[in-house]
Amino acid sequence: MRPGVPLLVLLALCALAGVLPVVGLVPMWTWWVFVAVVATAAAVDAWRLRLLPTPGVSRRLVDVLPVGVPREVELELRSARTLRLELADLHPEGWQAEGLPLRLSLPGHGVARVRYRLVPAARGSFVFEGTHLRLHSPWRLWRALRTAGQPQQVRVYPDFAPLAKLALFSAEQASLLVGAHMRRRRGEGTDFRQMREYRVGDSLRQVDWKATARARKLISREYQEERNQQLLLVVDTGRRMLASEGGLSHFDHALNASLVVAWLALRQGDAVGLLATGAGHRWIPPRRGPGALQGLLNGSYDLQPEPVATDYLALADTLAARQRRRALVMFCTNVRDEDSEDLLAAVRLLQRRHLVCVASLRERELDQALAAGVEDVHGAVRAAAAAAYLAQRAQAHEALRRQRVMTLDVTAADLPGALVERYLAVKRDGLL
Repeated sequence: MRPGVPLLVLLALCALAGVLPVVGLVPMWTWWVFVAVVATAAAVDAWRLRLLPTPGVSRRLVDVLPVGVPREVELELRSARTLRLELADLHPEGWQAEGLPLRLSLPGHGVARVRYRLVPAARGSFVFEGTHLRLHSPWRLWRALRTAGQPQQVRVYPDFAPLAKLALFSAEQASLLVGAHMRRRRGEGTDFRQMREYRVGDSLRQVDWKATARARKLISREYQEERNQQLLLVVDTGRRMLASEGGLSHFDHALNASLVVAWLALRQGDAVGLLATGAGHRWIPPRRGPGALQGLLNGSYDLQPEPVATDYLALADTLAARQRRRALVMFCTNVRDEDSEDLLAAVRLLQRRHLVCVASLRERELDQALAAGVEDVHGAVRAAAAAAYLAQRAQAHEALRRQRVMTLDVTAADLPGALVERYLAVKRDGLL
């Protein structure tokens, strides 16, 4: 409980009035009477404030939120007495809130509903500790801070709105929307799809001569890419993924891109799993069907990169032990020349059974440093350092390509399209 502004004013007046008896303008007993009146009023008002019941507060907010997307939070307040108060919701630290704190008059035996907007700042599990209410005494001489409402735990997932939008399109259209450049080759694949009339451009190997004889017209077999294959997404959670771009870390960009290609692979009938390695360790076995994407979201939403080195050999051992069936392994990381030897050894181990693709995230600032004009010594040194660093990266990537490893060197913005394009190319060419 703290004194309010009116009480502070009265105390100041008491101090000033104490000068009057000293100079002989009023009797001393009049000052004591004034002080007694102020003290009695303060004591009575404090007692009345203690008797005020704490209003009930309930929060209406879903338990799962997408990161970076504004959401409206509704608070419902109930009280048996008319109250004037100030309200501040105890949302997780670092989240941007609009509309707080709130001042309102709460009617007796009534319900008041207030709303504010909140933007989750990071993925993971978070807790709303309750709601702070600042109550004022009836004469406003005192104010008290109380905590109302129950704690509420929420989970913040990657922004799945893009996946919801992609669901409105076919797999081919969705691939184009994320930036993949598709090359169509009709009539090729390993799984039989259907019989249809011959079209100009069909290979003679597609013609089914028995069906042609029965129908007395040319009939072709149409094939599609093989289904029920395995896609394993490996995301680095080590120090290489701490770099930030566009308000998100490279790990967040890699996780979002992995979810996009996972959604497409599930629509193609493949099974998708995920392995997070580096600071954190998470294994989600490959699954098919409608619930597989939700399983990926539930299993990866709280992963965070940490400033530790990634053990590529331990990654390969873990993956080799857990994933026995041949799969397309897409590994999102940031390849540096000092990691080249360990990464090559890990890739060789994985290649014994799996098809490996390494997607290396490149900082956009490096491209900007090379593209910027050189006007002074500082600019020249910066451009030379960027060029030397990119040359070392290129050598590490070339060492991977010499081992017949599919390698992608892309920025965070281009990563979703690059992963989807490579996945479709693998399916189209029957590399699995």
